[in-house]
Amino acid sequence: MNISVRQPRRLESYVCGGWVAGSKEGNVLLDASTGAPVAFIDSTGIDFTDVLTYGREKGGAALRRLSFHERALMLKALGLALMEKKDKFYALSTATGATKADSWIDIEGGIGTLLSYASKGRRELPNSRVLLDGDVEGLSKDNSFSAQHILTPLLGVAIHINAYNFPCWGMLEKLAPTILAGVPAIIKPASQTAYLTELMVRAIVETGIFPDGSLQLICGSTGDLLDHVDSQDIVTFTGSAATGQRLKTGKAIVANSVRFTMEADSLNAAVLGLDAAPGTEEFELFVKEVAREMTVKAGQKCTAIRRVIAPRSYTDALVAGLRDRLTKTSVGNPIDEGVRMGPLASLDQRDEVRARIRDLMTDAEIVSGDPENPLVVSGDATDGAFLNPVLLYCDKPAAAGTVHDVEAFGPVSTVMPYDTADEAVDLVRRGKGSLVSSVFTNDADFVQEMVLRLAPYHGRVMIGNRVSAKSSTGHGSPLPGLVHGGPGRAGGGEELGGMRGVKHYMQRTAVQGAPSMLTAVTGKWFPGAAANNDGPHPFRKSLAELKVGDQLITASRAVGLDDIEHFANFTGDTFYAHMDEEAAKANPFFDGRVAHGYLIVSFAAGLFVDPAPGPVLANYGVDNLRFLKPVNPGDALKVQLTCKEINPRASAEHGEVRWDCLVTNQNAEPVAQYDVLTMVAKTWPSA
Repeated sequence: MNISVRQPRRLESYVCGGWVAGSKEGNVLLDASTGAPVAFIDSTGIDFTDVLTYGREKGGAALRRLSFHERALMLKALGLALMEKKDKFYALSTATGATKADSWIDIEGGIGTLLSYASKGRRELPNSRVLLDGDVEGLSKDNSFSAQHILTPLLGVAIHINAYNFPCWGMLEKLAPTILAGVPAIIKPASQTAYLTELMVRAIVETGIFPDGSLQLICGSTGDLLDHVDSQDIVTFTGSAATGQRLKTGKAIVANSVRFTMEADSLNAAVLGLDAAPGTEEFELFVKEVAREMTVKAGQKCTAIRRVIAPRSYTDALVAGLRDRLTKTSVGNPIDEGVRMGPLASLDQRDEVRARIRDLMTDAEIVSGDPENPLVVSGDATDGAFLNPVLLYCDKPAAAGTVHDVEAFGPVSTVMPYDTADEAVDLVRRGKGSLVSSVFTNDADFVQEMVLRLAPYHGRVMIGNRVSAKSSTGHGSPLPGLVHGGPGRAGGGEELGGMRGVKHYMQRTAVQGAPSMLTAVTGKWFPGAAANNDGPHPFRKSLAELKVGDQLITASRAVGLDDIEHFANFTGDTFYAHMDEEAAKANPFFDGRVAHGYLIVSFAAGLFVDPAPGPVLANYGVDNLRFLKPVNPGDALKVQLTCKEINPRASAEHGEVRWDCLVTNQNAEPVAQYDVLTMVAKTWPSA
């Protein structure tokens, strides 16, 4: 369907539980390829204090009643539901100027991020409402006073102010960790492409998956919204540095120390290694990657390559290779088959990019493309926001200024030469902080030097070479498990990064007290806390019966010299400390032959295991194993096994149980300590 023939409609905001149109007709939003009206946008008449209150009191309270796993399952259900409706999003996405490949990044990339966080949330977070951060801190010798850092969701709302270039992904990549953390969100999309965000939010609301107040949408101006934020709220911003800095210094944000995460302009660089001469695989990969990053989303990506840094003797071949690829890129209306690059998002944006190209030309010359005369295979070259890829060359980048200061947010990159690795590092750093840089090389020494010296200036560094070429996700692809953000000019913020992104919406608190009190707060048993030794063996209890603190203290078992020799011969571990008395005595850690560490663990298992079939389904691992004191022939081992944590799966008939295993000798001295991990059934027939 050609989107340009659609009747424009008035966008609505979703606030306080309902869809609301602005009281004015609002600004017209145009199809990026044809200039035809797509929608009108306005938010006049919305009471933003009510919006904040509704999110905090209605949405926040509902989300906090759910566990991490329950929130993760909501994200999974939502991701699957949106995937079923993706064709509607693709159809409207063409109006933004996006090709099908561009839309895939925005739409399915965004939905994929939801599903990724849904999966990671169930794998990496407990099925609880409190997240522990680090290990217990012992504050007394007798374990009567300890501390544990915890993370709990903030009690405000997360206000996400997004950019126009990714109306779906930009919303979903922030929404996923926000909801998983238990915090409601207010989405403010950039106006130019807000019609696509609004369509997706309508689909989200229709599913009924999120509790009321968990998600609100503002189409149009946020008015005085940011004047009413407080210390429990969070603001995230993606856009220009100037706008972000203005918002960051808002009176309420400063006065209330509101968390503010900014992702701003970024003059990302790609460096071609000294070893990557024309004809090498790395050279060809570099040409392909730069051209791709210039043309995907018409270069309207915060991670796109803006500065192309290459050895001076390779730049002629590099410019020729890039020119060949870029001039073959078909530009036109993305609804047409064969179009490789669509227009910019708007005519205003095209004017902006043209102005920035003129700025860059004070230091550089155009070597490919004509920004003033777009050549298109379809669409309206006058009313559409078309711009062919423009490649510039700056011969003396060390003496230049604008190429390191000005970003043309479109299909524009500047090639600049270097002679030494030091020069390459200096040129990259002159970007004053970026989201990402890439280094294309097959030289391990070169890449080590470059990455370690560039890392402080970047949120991500990608290494490209012949080995990773087939599986690499590329220079410009933020991934759910990797940090997205950067220092300095890039805004100093951080998004995604797996569970790091979830923790941005939570408060870290150190809780101090008696171990039993910490157990009550966290649901985790701590050394020194009360334990229950009554009743059946803990392995006879299902999750429905098992309690944190249930404990088994075993009988003892002596370790003989014949046990040590048998274990050595049976396993093949004949390390001298187990077999040679004289050599073992010469070791400063031992005073004679000692038992194998894994023999201790095996004997411990023999002491605490209940062998009959029961609710314990499997042992799936051991964590934090430490051997604390040598075990000599004649020593007697005893085990204290305590249920430490219970983590039921929300979508399975079993859960994980973590057991604290303390192995002591006949003098009650700890010789080994570790966590035993088991799968336990939620229910089990009574004996």
